[in-house]
Amino acid sequence: MIKFPIATGAKLPAVGFGFWKVEKTNAAEVAKQAISVGYRHLDCACDYGNEVEVGHGIAQAIESGLCQRDDLWVTSKLWNTYHSPEHVQMACEKSLNDLGLKQLDLYLIHFPIAQKYVPFDVSYPPGWFFDPAATNPRLEEACVPISETWQAMEKLVDDGLVKHIGICNFGTSLLRDLLSYARIRPSVLQVESHPFLVQEKLLRYCQQENIAFTAFSPLGAASYYSLGMATPSESLLDHSIVQAIALDKHRSAAQVLLRWGVQRGTSVIPKTSSVARMKENLQLFDFELSADEMQSISDLDRHRRFNDPGVFCESAFNTFCPIYE
Repeated sequence: MIKFPIATGAKLPAVGFGFWKVEKTNAAEVAKQAISVGYRHLDCACDYGNEVEVGHGIAQAIESGLCQRDDLWVTSKLWNTYHSPEHVQMACEKSLNDLGLKQLDLYLIHFPIAQKYVPFDVSYPPGWFFDPAATNPRLEEACVPISETWQAMEKLVDDGLVKHIGICNFGTSLLRDLLSYARIRPSVLQVESHPFLVQEKLLRYCQQENIAFTAFSPLGAASYYSLGMATPSESLLDHSIVQAIALDKHRSAAQVLLRWGVQRGTSVIPKTSSVARMKENLQLFDFELSADEMQSISDLDRHRRFNDPGVFCESAFNTFCPIYE
């Protein structure tokens, strides 16, 4: 598999496996299956609510000889309620304990949104609501500068709890500001990116600054149907241009979309519970898209963001919380 070099000299596998929306009941088996078919980049988060189970799957894979710990790149993320410096290390250690690991390969700030602290024994993972039982539950924000959170993230590297640190869901303005004071620069930016949300300028800026770019939701809308955040009419997998290229290449639409992402220099983190699709999503490195095919896919850009707190926080959590505008 292709690996993308990052600033520290480490290499990030181009195709990872994402655990968002993977049910706890089968997350251990899914993790072990993903490793067994060749995934070495595992994308986790406190907020996904399945790190204990994913950790069991990793342990089973190592115990059965499918891999060694050093073969894996395991990412987790700092949730919004733990942005205060005194909470960053405890949140990281909680993820490490749940995953059964001594060190993370990458720890990311999940959103540039600081929420009011919720103790582990009150709710874990705490999600977006401060008090879900309230008559009118809301997202409760906290006043914590990203600079303070980042300093605590840097200390995680100093203390050996994580190898690399980075950010999710940041735009160029926040990223520029972060780079102005960071003692340890972010190794990775993870954002939503697919042909309906190409993010060309953000990608170029990351390449200029030697920051690896990881695309979540690389297949587009499908993961958002059940959340009411997208409709089947927005399917990239069914788009006529993607379908035509897939037919010509004797590949699936998913492979074409993932190849587009990798070929433009982004790592991608699709997810599926199907072993056949797990294998298919890794089979991207024995074909290429022509320059015209790459451009025709990029030209599908609608600036359509499915995962937008400025939209879903208001509709679902009674709180207007834009971060991209």
